[in-house]
Amino acid sequence: MSVLPFFSIVIPTYARPAQLAVCLRSLQRLDYPRDRFEAIVVDDGDSAALDSVVAPFSEQLPVIVLRQAHAGPATARNTGVARARGQFLAFTDDDCTPAPGWLRTLAARFAAAPTNAIAGQTFNALPNNLYAAASQLFVSFLTSLLNTAPNQSGFWTTSNLALPADAFRVLGGFNPTLPFAGGEDWELCLRWLAKGYRVCYAPEVVVYHAHHMNFRTFWLQHFHYGRGKFRVQRLRAQDNWELRKRGVLSAGRQLLLYLCQHAPLWQVPLLVGLLAVTRVACAAGVFWEKQQPNQEAAQSLSS
Repeated sequence: MSVLPFFSIVIPTYARPAQLAVCLRSLQRLDYPRDRFEAIVVDDGDSAALDSVVAPFSEQLPVIVLRQAHAGPATARNTGVARARGQFLAFTDDDCTPAPGWLRTLAARFAAAPTNAIAGQTFNALPNNLYAAASQLFVSFLTSLLNTAPNQSGFWTTSNLALPADAFRVLGGFNPTLPFAGGEDWELCLRWLAKGYRVCYAPEVVVYHAHHMNFRTFWLQHFHYGRGKFRVQRLRAQDNWELRKRGVLSAGRQLLLYLCQHAPLWQVPLLVGLLAVTRVACAAGVFWEKQQPNQEAAQSLSS
């Protein structure tokens, strides 16, 4: 690419104005021409308007705010993409801060493989918050387990993800029947791979995640992951998708080794305890969804 590609950065947000301000401040520090990207903030139905949060950044940052009735991050991202002008879409979250070289490293990857999706690396920005550290370590473990082939990866999260806009639209975007944070990214990844597209894991594409959590919010996060897991598995059964057998559920020993290698030793017993919590919370989420009426997937997403 002789000319740097144009990126549309899509950020869904709900009731986290302070975190959003930090995210936008990090976009101000991006080492990328201002006329080659736009930031699209999608307010997912918060009662408080975000104009006062976004206004201080509008002179130095090409940013717009869209609003929708509360429908969850999947629909919010689709709302943002509907207004996006970029050749490539770059997704992150309102509690994330991309590194200054984020778009340049993405541009370099797309120059080599413009039809691939790029899954970057996410680091925990709150090392003193055990719940945030545990959550990110578990996600990072899955990333390492499912992305062993760098140019044929099988897992991504929307905290740090970029895709060609045309291919994203061909797939129909995120599935709006997954209304909470958990499962909507995995489901899109499965459809992307089923279409024959590739995912490239790019560890040099860096985002920092500052998810302030306590026991209650940690439980709820993994409860919703369980809900999303059940809904995605139901969608996969409806669409007759092939299951990718990676042995994730039998990877307990690998996870323990990963924790010992990447966490302070004093944290390991606590992290093992929190791992047990995640499994119980996830199982509770699955059980909860099993009791709910079946919600059919949108017909446009079945192809």
